[in-house]
Amino acid sequence: MNRRELLAAIAPAAVAGFVLPQSVVAADKVVASVADRTSSIRITKLTATPMQRKVFLKMETNHGVTGWGEIDQLEPYVAAALARSLFELLDNENPTRIEHLWQKIYRSHRDMRGGPFMTHTLAGIDMALWDITGKLWGVPAYRLMGGPTRDKVRVYPSATATKVGAGPEEFSGTPADIERHVRNIAGARKQVGPDGMVMFDAHCALPPPFLIQLASAIQPYDVTYIEEPAVPGNIEVFKRIKQHVKIPLAIGEQARTIWEVIPYLQERVGDFLQVDCAHTGGMTQLRKIAILGEAYQVPITPHCVTTDLGMSASLHVSASVPLFLIHEYYPSITPKDLIRKSWEVDKDGYASLPTGVGLGCEVNEVRLAELAKQPSKPEWPTRGRLKDGSIADY
Repeated sequence: MNRRELLAAIAPAAVAGFVLPQSVVAADKVVASVADRTSSIRITKLTATPMQRKVFLKMETNHGVTGWGEIDQLEPYVAAALARSLFELLDNENPTRIEHLWQKIYRSHRDMRGGPFMTHTLAGIDMALWDITGKLWGVPAYRLMGGPTRDKVRVYPSATATKVGAGPEEFSGTPADIERHVRNIAGARKQVGPDGMVMFDAHCALPPPFLIQLASAIQPYDVTYIEEPAVPGNIEVFKRIKQHVKIPLAIGEQARTIWEVIPYLQERVGDFLQVDCAHTGGMTQLRKIAILGEAYQVPITPHCVTTDLGMSASLHVSASVPLFLIHEYYPSITPKDLIRKSWEVDKDGYASLPTGVGLGCEVNEVRLAELAKQPSKPEWPTRGRLKDGSIADY
């Protein structure tokens, strides 16, 4: 029996003197209205706008509800062209069928399945779908994921949590090389104190022998985890590092989708899943990865170098899953006056939960158009070189 049939069945009781609460009647009207919109809504347009090193996606519908998503860490003009091409799979589809559309895009191009261009672009599309669906139902996206499991989300860098980074290094370090990193980590520990968190980002740039040397030297400083300990592609390298390094390892920044995360969990080489919402296929896939991690008691510690738009999407997932440690966030990445968000970070380094509908963000389209006209230089030509001029991982 549906809601309308139930109301019809109990109508005689109202005549006999029992009055149905007005709140129930009003709720029935709201549900009927929303249900009609969610069943008849269709995607009509997708606009991809390269902006510096990002691509902003605007998804429009026949009901005037608009969703936004962000593509990150790709060559932006290629990513924008791919998003426009993928629109043929979205045209006239119902945007609330988020999982269905994710699978349709991911599986439809059999030779493009996986890889950064597919999953990063799909991530932006996925964010926009969640944004539209939350707006239709009038709730933050995390409400559609089972509701919040926490009241706030811890972020870094902050006064109590910081990260030290590393650039390319030789395969074996000299005492001076090791000491340089030790000084940086010791300084970070002093900065946050004994109650704070210090993380070390190896950035896939420290070859295993060097990392093994360094890990022993920094162990006294209680590093929370070593991020990106090795270049993905060979699980045996991670197993080797895990055997020799006692500091917890955070893996997954370059792991795209549940299928790439599985080996890390099965081989027990990752203590934290540092996956990125904008890399791994969006909110849909990030949530699945978090659930996989839960089965192995491995929390997520999301990587994030997006603007506040992509950060908001990642916050919704982080708010809704049980096993979570801390979230990366750099306010300076977002150009001034581009995004108006519905959450803030307090003095202790905690982000409040988004309060708006959908992703809880508004994009200033005039400002976006201005920024899109400004050229940006690619970042890769100046990175990844060793002393002898050879190419290094970064």
